[in-house]
Amino acid sequence: MANSIAEPFSCDTFVALPPATLGGRIIFGKNSDRPSDEVQEIVFFPAADHDPGQKVECTYIEIEQVPKTYAVVLSRPSWLWGAEMGANECGVCIGNEAVWGKEEVCDDEALLGMDLVRLGLERADTAEKAVDIIVELLDKYNQGGNCMESEMTFTYHNSFLIADRKEAWILETSGKFWAAEKVKEGTRNISNQLSITTKIDREHPELRNYALSKGWWDGKEVFDFAAMYSYLNTARMTTASGRYCEGYKLLKKYAGNITAETMMTILRDKESGLNMEGAFMTTGSMVSILPQDPSLPCIHFFTGTPDPDRSVFKPFIFVENITQLLKTSSPVFGPEDPVKKQPRFHTKPDRRHELYRMHERAVATMEASKVGWSWNCKMRFNFEIQSKNV
Repeated sequence: MANSIAEPFSCDTFVALPPATLGGRIIFGKNSDRPSDEVQEIVFFPAADHDPGQKVECTYIEIEQVPKTYAVVLSRPSWLWGAEMGANECGVCIGNEAVWGKEEVCDDEALLGMDLVRLGLERADTAEKAVDIIVELLDKYNQGGNCMESEMTFTYHNSFLIADRKEAWILETSGKFWAAEKVKEGTRNISNQLSITTKIDREHPELRNYALSKGWWDGKEVFDFAAMYSYLNTARMTTASGRYCEGYKLLKKYAGNITAETMMTILRDKESGLNMEGAFMTTGSMVSILPQDPSLPCIHFFTGTPDPDRSVFKPFIFVENITQLLKTSSPVFGPEDPVKKQPRFHTKPDRRHELYRMHERAVATMEASKVGWSWNCKMRFNFEIQSKNV
């Protein structure tokens, strides 16, 4: 990992379930924090049937396709195949986070965590089935490869928050090893750290033996996944400074009254650091309403533009005959895309979609207006001071 960059603190994913929410709904939300110049697009892929033996080309590797894939809507960095977050027609939502720990991160090209997000959505009709699919793919193909459109290597392991109309699952990985926690009520959030401690509902069959063989666990004390596989002091997770703690506190603050609007407020919060600015910033956001009543549709909101505080959350509902989302889809470069050519990432094309360009112009106008307003206020103040002195 000689070319790897320092680990940034980025991304937060949230879920709230009754009784923390209003109206018998599950509310899912995520901020995707990525390099500030990266374009995130909103794309729709319809359900499809596939021929036996067919392959699917993910970001870096090709894997076996399944007979049927569900319709999905994705918010994704426009240079790759997978997604940072998204939903499918069955009401399953998934978001992923970068995590690091004691297990070395693999630089070899395999499945990205973002590929696993899309594969889980395309192949699972429930949250728990998405857990099954992701861990099966993880075991078969591993995770790895550059997670940034750059010649500089940026690699990490992944954690996932997966929700449907009934429940949520946290799935956290360390290489091929993993632990999963079922969430039936209340609130839960994940960030850039392992957060599953002693409540483990499912796990890799060799999870404990591997920790024992590495000397991370003595086989006697209570098994704490985050403590064993990361350098985290799990006793201070919800009280220490940092975005995981800030997200935890905001969810607790609004518990009992959480709506989609509440989740948008949390995602827009700059003071907590959840809405990031700088070299890594919040480049896309998502909020979903998952009614427990199956007769009601799920509603998914996406920004498709940076900074949720300056973006509109736009609704998406799975209905028949959905047209392609042209204004939020980035240009396609086919075989000439620098991601596809070896060596990769020697150039970076302009991937801005129409909505992204319009957002850039709007932000520039807002900034110019702010400067003009500040200048006018200053001139007026100076004039009033001088008038009083006359």
